[in-house]
Amino acid sequence: MATVLPARGIRVPSAPPAVAETDAPGATWAPSPNFGPRRHGGAPSLVVLHYTAMPDAAAALDRLRDPEPPEGLGPVSAHYLISERGDLWQMVREADRAWHAGVGNWAGCEDVNSHSIGIELANTGAHPFAEPQMAALEALLSGIMARWSIGPEGVIAHSDMAPGRKSDPGPRFDWRRLARQGLALWPEGDATPGDFDADLAAIGYRAPEGCSDTLLLNAFRLRFRPWATGPLTDADRAAARSLAARTA
Repeated sequence: MATVLPARGIRVPSAPPAVAETDAPGATWAPSPNFGPRRHGGAPSLVVLHYTAMPDAAAALDRLRDPEPPEGLGPVSAHYLISERGDLWQMVREADRAWHAGVGNWAGCEDVNSHSIGIELANTGAHPFAEPQMAALEALLSGIMARWSIGPEGVIAHSDMAPGRKSDPGPRFDWRRLARQGLALWPEGDATPGDFDADLAAIGYRAPEGCSDTLLLNAFRLRFRPWATGPLTDADRAAARSLAARTA
């Protein structure tokens, strides 16, 4: 059984008003009012990873459950939040639509919120992701992917589906670690360089209307080659070819 948290903050009350079952074992139920039904009526097929870009997990938990944020900000939510210490909170049922992805497109899907589960990682974006946090994420992803039959190609970055608009979880996130456990994709082997644009489209990348020629290259590198700079290279093309071949 999971403990229900109060409307704001992360302190557990001495006499919680109700007890709820979470979808993920070990999660604390901290419900957000910011959610709705999935508009397509089906099951999620994606998992979108974010960083919170906030000082700590407590601030993020408040923000993700605030129905009336300050002027200029809209209400947001995610299905899960993981602290640097590995604490796990669930705010929205996996079967429901959380408000985490925003405007974007992945593999032709423009309503990513209706097709995804959102996971927020407490991190400012300026430092590496802590070991307890990564371990908790791995356990959470394993369960989500099993429950909803999501393959490693369905685990994506916020920056993947919103290139240029979003940069999280950023260059310090260890995607290769997830890939070693079958929880995400990573380029493998020595693929022959191919048609970069066609391979990016096969992977799922879509360019926003009117974007620069380098926008998708930068988004691709942010996740798969964050050390790379300069014009498109054969190494970029080979990495994209390797990934496209595994998502076909």
